[in-house]
Amino acid sequence: MSLKLHTDRLTLAPLELTDVDLAIDLWTDPEVVRYICEVQSEAELREDMPDAIRRGGNGCIGIWCISDRLTGRKLGSTYLLPMPTEDDDVDYDLIAMGRMPDTDIEVGYFLTPSAWGQGYATEVCKRILRFAFQESPLNELVASIDENNAASKHVLEKSGFRYFGRTLCWGKDGPIYKISRDEWTEIQRSA
Repeated sequence: MSLKLHTDRLTLAPLELTDVDLAIDLWTDPEVVRYICEVQSEAELREDMPDAIRRGGNGCIGIWCISDRLTGRKLGSTYLLPMPTEDDDVDYDLIAMGRMPDTDIEVGYFLTPSAWGQGYATEVCKRILRFAFQESPLNELVASIDENNAASKHVLEKSGFRYFGRTLCWGKDGPIYKISRDEWTEIQRSA
């Protein structure tokens, strides 16, 4: 299985320590994090990079750097990670090679403002779903969003996720979306 994924316009490559520049661009920008968390400092981000590059489940679980396929310009990141419930951060101890975390696996995506409004988030989400359901043992994925983030809700719905009510995620009550392997397969058949 290749962990380097491609779409017509994008390359998704496993996050590396050298992608700290992307992490700094994303997580220090108030517009990028407004629905997610507080702005982080560059020092915090550099300290957290060893956890951010961890891979689990034989590489299926982790974070990918999103780049323009032609120019190589970094546009954002996407992930398949254990969804925290009571905590407001991922439990990176659950991410270990050779084992899948025994918890809900969440899809997430973050783009730099210059990449907004161009369909990249939907393209990334659909590609990560294809990877998860064709090349990994995952049978269901979840996604949580801030209820005011209409753009992200639209991405999830276009990608086949269905609203499943509210749940405790990231330390607070919020909307939860889900998609199963069977639902995804049916969407592919009817497309």
